Amino acid sequence: MAGDLTHINAAGEAHMVDVGSKAETFRTAIAEGKITMQPATLEAVLSGNAAKGDVIGTARLAGIMAAKKTSDLIPLCHPLLISKVSVDITPDWELPGLHVIATVSISGRTGVEMEALTAVSVACLTLYDMAKALEKGMEIGSIRLVSKTGGKSGDYSLGG
Repeated sequence: MAGDLTHINAAGEAHMVDVGSKAETFRTAIAEGKITMQPATLEAVLSGNAAKGDVIGTARLAGIMAAKKTSDLIPLCHPLLISKVSVDITPDWELPGLHVIATVSISGRTGVEMEALTAVSVACLTLYDMAKALEKGMEIGSIRLVSKTGGKSGDYSLGG
């Protein structure tokens, strides 16, 4: 299995992949996650009645900032000149909770899957932090890559 992992060299040691000879292509990654909470907590978040202020706006900014800092957090990720990051946070009364989707784009030599996943993760953590005074039992979950385009490995789409 280690032979299939790009961040492991022949000696079994972790290393940063050399992307210098790869072609620059336009790449996009979309990731999603969710945070579940009690209906009263969701109502308070949506109405702006959380003690810390604008929960969703703050989480959106945190996700964007996190995407830009991914290489500082994940040891073998390349620092990237990201061209676009968007973080959308929408209520889902069936959970109940909030659904987070991050889209990251770049024209470069490596993908942005980790940046999209990091954006979702940090946005969810920020939602928790901003609303924890209302409820400590919120649950973060289902963080996953939804799709990615571009690059040598081709396109990927969840369920397809």
